[in-house]
Amino acid sequence: MQVSALELRPGTLVRYEGRMCTVVWWNILKNDRRAFVQMRIKDLQTGRQTELKEHTDSKWEVLDKEEKDLSHSYRDGIDEVFFTEDGDEVRCAIAAAEDALQWPSEAYKGFFVDGQLVAVFPPKHSILTITETAPPIRGAGSGGKEAVLENGMKVKVNLLCDVGDKVRIDTETMEFKERIAK
Repeated sequence: MQVSALELRPGTLVRYEGRMCTVVWWNILKNDRRAFVQMRIKDLQTGRQTELKEHTDSKWEVLDKEEKDLSHSYRDGIDEVFFTEDGDEVRCAIAAAEDALQWPSEAYKGFFVDGQLVAVFPPKHSILTITETAPPIRGAGSGGKEAVLENGMKVKVNLLCDVGDKVRIDTETMEFKERIAK
């Protein structure tokens, strides 16, 4: 199926220069005369990301995909191994799953093209423990401070958060959503 660059969104699977890629980031850029689409795509075999600036009407081949819930099992050489809800083992390249696996979870979304697992995405939110941050500041009002999570990611959290607290993070924007009661 062919669509214009203006219709693409993050998470869309496309074919670019003969390779399967996923749109990672997408933005509209306008000037006086016309609009452009800026986007970043990730090659699912190599993990390499490419930044592009396209005309809004340039055509892209969108791949038909089937979504399934998956649970991660283990890494086997150059493959990540997952299981479907039916108990079937499926494999994909490490590059196709590495971003999702940074977010520990019971279930991931797997995208299949022609029966083959080609991309894995994390759940919308992930609950992680803070491993490093400044001490909590009570009564300081609103605001944020840097924190390091158990997966090594750095995010901004509210001023009341402390080491050992569990927090809900939006996996797409890396935005702090809430502190989970202990």
